Amino acid sequence: MKVTVDEETCIGCEACVDICPEVFEMKDDKAVAKMSVVPDNLIKSCREAAEGCPVEAIQLED
Repeated sequence: MKVTVDEETCIGCEACVDICPEVFEMKDDKAVAKMSVVPDNLIKSCREAAEGCPVEAIQLED
């Protein structure tokens, strides 16, 4: 699964970092994905982070 964060949409609430710090981190008050391809063992928490984003800034592609 591929993951991207739309930095224009991100409001910097850090919800994704709280849910899945292995994939997401904060950079200049915006969330970014540390990797473009999510390992199988992190897919579930990455999906939870995407679902928890209040502005739907996280895009997932299977």
